Amino acid sequence: MNGFIEQLITDAVRELLTGRVNELLGDFEFDIPLIEFSNYSGIYSIVPVISLSSCERTEKERIIKHDAYSLTINFCFPETPESEIFCYAYASVITKVFEDNPTLIGIADRAIITGKKYNFPKKPNCGQEYELIINTRISIEGINHGS
Repeated sequence: MNGFIEQLITDAVRELLTGRVNELLGDFEFDIPLIEFSNYSGIYSIVPVISLSSCERTEKERIIKHDAYSLTINFCFPETPESEIFCYAYASVITKVFEDNPTLIGIADRAIITGKKYNFPKKPNCGQEYELIINTRISIEGINHGS
C-alpha cells in the first residue's frame, strides 16, 4: 500500500459512494441525487462530508498493531417533500454496500456501520435541513506507524 492509511481509507469510502452506492441509487423508481465530490451540489447531486475522527488502540491492539478508525459520513438535504425519503434511501444503500464490501476494496480488515442518526427539522418550512449521519468503524491490522 502506498500513501497514508488514513488517505487510503477515505479514498476507498469515496470510491464506494460514487461507484456502487450511486449505481444502487439509480435503480430506485424515483430520482435520488447522486453522490459527487466536487464544488457542485443541487437537485441532481449531493456532496457528503467524510470525516475520519479518531484511531483507537488498546494496549493489546498496540502490540498486535491493530487500529480501529472512526469515520463519519454526513449528508445534509434542503427541506423538500422528498428529503426524509432521501435520508432513508442513502442509509439503506450505504448499509448494503458496506455489508457487501466489508474490506473497503481491500484496504481494511473489516468495515462496519456502527450507527445512523437522522436529524429532521422540528417545524415544517422553518429553513432547517434534513441531516443523515452514518458512523462507521474500520479495523486494520498490521499497520506500523513508526516505520
